[in-house]
Amino acid sequence: SVREAGKTIVDAIAEVREAVDYCRYYAARARADFARPLELAGPTGEENRLELHGRGVFACISPWNFPLAIFTGQITAALAAGNAVIAKPAEQTPLIAHLAVKLLHRAGVPKDVLHLLPGGGEVGARLVEDPRVSGVAFTGSTETARQINLALASRPGPIAPLIAETGGQNAMIVDSSALPEQVVADVLVSAFHGAGQRCSSLRVLFVQQEIAAKLTAMLTGAMAELKIGDPGLISTDIGPVIDAEAKKMLESHAARMAREGELLFEARLPKETRFGTFFAPRVYRIERLDLLHRDVFGPILHLIAYQAGSLESVIEAVNKTGYGLTLGIHSRIDETVRYIHSRLAVGNTYVNRSMIGAVVGVQPFGGEGLSGTGPKAGGPHYLRRFATERTVSIDTTAAGGNATLLTLAGDPPRKRRRRKG
Repeated sequence: SVREAGKTIVDAIAEVREAVDYCRYYAARARADFARPLELAGPTGEENRLELHGRGVFACISPWNFPLAIFTGQITAALAAGNAVIAKPAEQTPLIAHLAVKLLHRAGVPKDVLHLLPGGGEVGARLVEDPRVSGVAFTGSTETARQINLALASRPGPIAPLIAETGGQNAMIVDSSALPEQVVADVLVSAFHGAGQRCSSLRVLFVQQEIAAKLTAMLTGAMAELKIGDPGLISTDIGPVIDAEAKKMLESHAARMAREGELLFEARLPKETRFGTFFAPRVYRIERLDLLHRDVFGPILHLIAYQAGSLESVIEAVNKTGYGLTLGIHSRIDETVRYIHSRLAVGNTYVNRSMIGAVVGVQPFGGEGLSGTGPKAGGPHYLRRFATERTVSIDTTAAGGNATLLTLAGDPPRKRRRRKG
């Protein structure tokens, strides 16, 4: 993960833990939801049961930014729900995927049930177009998710489900009651850890005008202390971006922001960058959110100052983007927190903490709108999306009625109350 994806050692270890969590959590959910039918209530003389079954073959298409955790999470969810899997990893990270599949085979997953299919976008396209594929789990860009959705809709045969988790124009709203030191620490982690290449990474920081100058000075001072370099060194805070294409996109956006915004700070790159493709983290002040046309995947933060009485306009601007993945709120006023949370259509809201690092089973992760189809990965409803529901209804009177009434195996009869007097 460090060598192939450019992750820092801390991030790589966290990803291994997340992959293990997915394996354990989905196994537990499978036992709870799939091991036996759900008995449904009905009239006496009738039995009704609901069962969950696998759909067939699932195509799992995973990204390079979490080449082990998301890759493993998609596969184990599909397998636990009773499907066979064709796993198509990101073009940039096939070695991690190969090792993960080898470990799953060694753990007992049959080789004819789990197949690895590395390659580029053309491989994924052919996979999605094949009518033998019963469903697709995808994590990546909104644009690619749309293409997959269109391909699935145009296929002959049964309608296949798409489980998509895509990007977001993720915002953090900070009012004047927030603790500046805590805000700065959480912004650094949310915007720049993983070189800003997490789908949950902070992109737009809204700061109340009254504290904007002080907070900006503290933030830029903290950014100056970031160490950028070889991710294989434990002292490194931020490693490289994934490849030259990603760097080119970030440089193009930075050039536009230099014209349309104001550069507040640009971190220093090391003199020698032998390992990977580096892009300096930076923060720009912009006037309006609609200057950003899409999710810019990398270590660029956009800062917008807002007036105390214009919180509603901030909420409207965030909702107008159509994205709904992560949201940060920093405020010590409970009423403000409740108001913002209730008004924004966002999948994951984080209050007075960082916006990254969702924990499996504790903080189920997934967005809405342009940010995903749901349900949430690492949550109690995720496996059901990989399954189909079947019911069976049996008229037990054909065999002589309700046997439990005859054997008194049901609830014991209530004792009659004695009348007083």
